[in-house]
Amino acid sequence: MADQFENLSDHVSAPARRAVAVGPHDVNPLPDIPKALFVGTGGDIAMRGIDGDADVLFRNVPAGSVLPFRARFVRATGTNAANILALY
Repeated sequence: MADQFENLSDHVSAPARRAVAVGPHDVNPLPDIPKALFVGTGGDIAMRGIDGDADVLFRNVPAGSVLPFRARFVRATGTNAANILALY
C-alpha cells in the first residue's frame, strides 16, 4: 500500500504511526516516550512527564480520550483507568 506521507518528517504533532499497550508500573519507565496516550477505559492516571520532577494525577479521564502528554512514567499506584495505549 502506498503511503503518500512517507517522505514527510515525523514530529510530535503529526498523527501517531503505531500504538503500544501500556502496563502501568510504579518503578519502570515507559520503554519509549510517546507522543500521546489513548485511554480506553476511563478513570484516573498517575504519571510523570519527560521534563517533570514529580508525578501528576489526571482525574476522571473519560474513556476514548487522547492525552497529548509526553509521559515518561505511568504509575500503577493511583491509576485506575485501563486499556491505555502509548501513541508513537
